[in-house]
Amino acid sequence: MSWFDAVGWAGSALLVWSLLQTRILRLRAINLIGCLVLIAYNAVIEVWPMVGLNTVLTVINVWYLTRLLATRHDDRTYQVVELAAGDGVLDHVLRTHAADIAKFNPRFQWNGADPGRSAFLIARGDDIVGVILVRPLGDGVAQVELDYVTQRFRDFTPGEFVYRRSPLFTSRGFRRVVTPAGMVSPYYERLGFRRYGDSYALDLTPAG
Repeated sequence: MSWFDAVGWAGSALLVWSLLQTRILRLRAINLIGCLVLIAYNAVIEVWPMVGLNTVLTVINVWYLTRLLATRHDDRTYQVVELAAGDGVLDHVLRTHAADIAKFNPRFQWNGADPGRSAFLIARGDDIVGVILVRPLGDGVAQVELDYVTQRFRDFTPGEFVYRRSPLFTSRGFRRVVTPAGMVSPYYERLGFRRYGDSYALDLTPAG
């Protein structure tokens, strides 16, 4: 096999690999790269139907990527829905994503409804983005027991919305939020949290 044929195979491999991605943004980006490689490859060997096909796919990927990136930091992208204690939707989400939750939150244990805990569903249209479970510690401090984002939305910024832009905490009188201890691959430093042992804390600015 020549190096040029290897380029063609690499482009095809990228397309296949992109379809295995669970994250929307990553899928589109890898698919776009694969299409560009195949456009160049097929243009050189003059297989014009494949050039046309991959050109159309490139335009589609660019359109979706532009749209996704344009709304990445838009406050209107996400909604926060408070769930009542014992809500069946919450049980379903936690049960469905139990293995993934345990991977990133190894210390989290779900024991069902707890009147001292508040639960919030983060949504994007009809899609479930993530779940936040919070317990008040007193003196305006909120202890986050679970901060989970589904795989599809980890390339986006739901945490920025929840902690920096939404009134989820400040509207309930919280002045500080403390993250779960022992999270795997935490992202909090990017949002201005300060590290305290194996947790992070953020002092909140009241809205208005």
